Amino acid sequence: MYIFEKPIYFWLLWIIPILILGYTLVFFWQKRKQSQFADNAFFKKLVPEQSAFKRWIKIVFIALALGLFTMALVNPKKGSQLETVKRKGVDIVFALDVSKSMLAEDIAPNRLEKSKRIISEIVNQLAGDRVGLIGYAGSAFPQVPITTDYSSSKNFLNSMNTNMVSSQGTAIADAIELGLTFYDDQEQTKRVMVVLSDGEDHGSKLENQLAQAKEKGVEIYTIAIGTKKGGPIPVEKSKYNLTYNKDKQGKVVITKANLATLSKIAEATNGKLIKGKSTKKIVNKFTSILQEMEKTEFESKQYAEYQSQYQWFLGFGILLLVIDMLLFEKKTLWLRKLNLFNEKKDDEV
Repeated sequence: MYIFEKPIYFWLLWIIPILILGYTLVFFWQKRKQSQFADNAFFKKLVPEQSAFKRWIKIVFIALALGLFTMALVNPKKGSQLETVKRKGVDIVFALDVSKSMLAEDIAPNRLEKSKRIISEIVNQLAGDRVGLIGYAGSAFPQVPITTDYSSSKNFLNSMNTNMVSSQGTAIADAIELGLTFYDDQEQTKRVMVVLSDGEDHGSKLENQLAQAKEKGVEIYTIAIGTKKGGPIPVEKSKYNLTYNKDKQGKVVITKANLATLSKIAEATNGKLIKGKSTKKIVNKFTSILQEMEKTEFESKQYAEYQSQYQWFLGFGILLLVIDMLLFEKKTLWLRKLNLFNEKKDDEV
């Protein structure tokens, strides 16, 4: 397993496309100036040894070297040894609504980004607990199985979007059904599910899934994302154009949070409905609930003794720079002798 010690340095990779763009502009500027001085055939006779191909090879080497140096600064670390550790905690499965209605901006920046922020902040507060992640819209899909790897969980969380499920809707029942399979029946851990949704269009089999969740001892906590007033659903958003989802009559659809459904889900499983606009308040409410729960001891495997790998990237980067310095912009003699393009020699009539 690999982790990145300082991922903030990935921003330096933007230097590479800027460098290539700048070099391309300079290259074509030089070509234009050369054409003003002499035509292409005459210029080749003036500087017969110059190789345009090698000029591009040199800039590619420099770009690759910069990429390798950036990776050296990020410092990937490889877990060299697995060890079994004992923890005390709760198994928490987050079920995130990724339906199109979650793009509504009645909560800034929109419902989906707000939900992801809440989950991320909750995970930041955890210590020995295990987490899992589910996405759902018209159907549910597993995203991250139960794990103590918070870093990977947040990476997968950040990649979730409304295009992950083709069928639309808010199939909370399917999400609960899938979430129940995440828990290990052999481990008698405290089981919690957190449903983040606006609560719309919950389907017909919700009652059955809630009964199964209660039977298996899973407490479901719902976090209401959205307002009673609601908001339109952006369909196409750009700097100069903004359109919203409309019904068959051409009216803009307003999506509103269904607090009644979310409250019903929580009450049926001895959980609670958590609502509010402040991320901090929502996170504090849920973490305070977790702190009051009885923790169960369990074993988990995790990587230890991470070893830095920066030296490989640094070494190859230096090697590319050395090759670049030794690579002259002259045509290679043996390639000229091959005469691959059937070029006429100067003394030919």
